[in-house]
Amino acid sequence: MKAIQVSEFGEPNVMKFKEVEEPNPAPYEVRVRLLAAGVNPNDAYVRTGTYSFYIPELPYTPGFDGAGVIDAIGEGVKHLKIGDRVFVAALLAKRNTGTYAQKVVCDSDAVHRLPDSISFQEGAALGIPALAAYRALFHRARLRSGETVLIQGASGGVGLLAVQMAKNSGATVIGTASTDEGQALVKASGADHVINHLANDSLDHLLAITNERGLDVIIECLANENLESDLKVIAPYGRIVIVGNRGSLEINPRMAMIKEADILGTALWNAPAHEYKESLHAIGAFLESGVLRPIIGEELGLEDAAKAHIEILNKKARGKTILSIKHES
Repeated sequence: MKAIQVSEFGEPNVMKFKEVEEPNPAPYEVRVRLLAAGVNPNDAYVRTGTYSFYIPELPYTPGFDGAGVIDAIGEGVKHLKIGDRVFVAALLAKRNTGTYAQKVVCDSDAVHRLPDSISFQEGAALGIPALAAYRALFHRARLRSGETVLIQGASGGVGLLAVQMAKNSGATVIGTASTDEGQALVKASGADHVINHLANDSLDHLLAITNERGLDVIIECLANENLESDLKVIAPYGRIVIVGNRGSLEINPRMAMIKEADILGTALWNAPAHEYKESLHAIGAFLESGVLRPIIGEELGLEDAAKAHIEILNKKARGKTILSIKHES
């Protein structure tokens, strides 16, 4: 089968599109014939060999998220069958042969049925983004109905799903995006207010929306750029949850003291098993009820994985980047 393989850590060009041996499922595992794979920033971090959460054994095939049809099942699997449409969320799986491939084998618990109303491309946009959004909103921030939540970087894969989940929970949702196209996506996902976080008056605008009280919850997708500003607009006793960060910054801790605000980190790698399982069940329910509708940004071919890694870190987010996976027959 065709797959992306990494034989040495480094820049995007270490990812090679080549023929590899087809994997087979062991007991309690399944094999999925993939039609699409999700591309996440942490895929790019893992590729460097310097990611603190996970350093794979070489050679390896990247990717934790994907969608397709089950084509083989190991002994002991009862809740899935050959032919099922599924999405793969294999970040915490014991075995994951990588979703940047025509086929992936992983734990059956990492594979979940995909409603007929959700395309394979949309299914590949779930996994890490949906789990990160749910965990940030409900496990870390403990968002409550009636609260006001700001999603910083709302036009990305995590942000758009967080907007949809937060709105469904009864919160007032404000999303930020830096382009007109991104702002339109955030609005279409259900945000009550959308602002350009790069505008000079954005902080004043946020305070005006909340009648000067500030935000109850902020979901922060780029903390190294926004955390100081977040502390200026967080409400007393508010919660800031850091989902993404790409550098360091200097802040005055007194800003958090004055508000008695909580700054909370989150990383899916640390999720307790019961919370991870709860998140997956919730995402499944959101999909069935129509609450979640992933928005696809750029769709590239599997052979263009290197380009996808470059763009996901350098371009302004506008939906989810995925790899479309072709088969000869």
